[in-house]
Amino acid sequence: MVLQWALPVLSALVAVSVLILANRLRPKSWRKNEEGGGDGFVLDIISTFFTAVVALVVVIGWQNYDNAHNHTVAEAKALVGVHSAADALPQAERDRIQGLVRDYTTQVLDHEWPVMAQKHRLSESTQQTFDTLRAEAAALRDADDNVRSSVLASLDGVAQARYDRAMDASLSIPGFLYAALWFGTALLLLRMVLAGQDVTRRSLLMTAVLGVVVGWVILAIYSLDRPLSGGSVVPRDAFELALTRFRHGS
Repeated sequence: MVLQWALPVLSALVAVSVLILANRLRPKSWRKNEEGGGDGFVLDIISTFFTAVVALVVVIGWQNYDNAHNHTVAEAKALVGVHSAADALPQAERDRIQGLVRDYTTQVLDHEWPVMAQKHRLSESTQQTFDTLRAEAAALRDADDNVRSSVLASLDGVAQARYDRAMDASLSIPGFLYAALWFGTALLLLRMVLAGQDVTRRSLLMTAVLGVVVGWVILAIYSLDRPLSGGSVVPRDAFELALTRFRHGS
């Protein structure tokens, strides 16, 4: 909450400070009160460049977030499929498979999610639990062939979604886009300076508002980055719902 207000305020202070300092340092011949001619065209290019970069970064960040959420939903659905298919197994094998499914889901929620947030990767111990689950399913001997195939097919779905989640955990917006974003931000905050505006109450207010808007935009972009460890982390609701179904019968 502090960061949500601190960054926009800091951005506004930086923008206003730059305007005041530049007004003192630049020659009088560079000062003017109105934009016009080629200068106005250049300033429009700056605004367009910043807007285009922000739009591109936001689209990429949102797509990454949406894909990561879809992968968690797919994994949770596949786990429910394994648990449901195991109902048709003999009791001993059913209890063993369903117990491992519950253990794995619990580890994803309680242990693996913090690991993804801190280290941008999956948990080795949770991977071992999943490997044990697959080995137990592959070793089923007393099960009907159709039931065994159903269990293994659902586990393949879990494995694929888990692989996708591993990629999501390390996913980030490319560095060159961040470089372009900061370059565009610097140009935008210098817009009043480049326009040759004098320091007036109106120009200070406009610059401060611009700084606040830019600060919130930057904060929103960083929140979208790294969908499994950033400021807006993908919710765990799909796994929580799956675990609830396991406990109350699927």
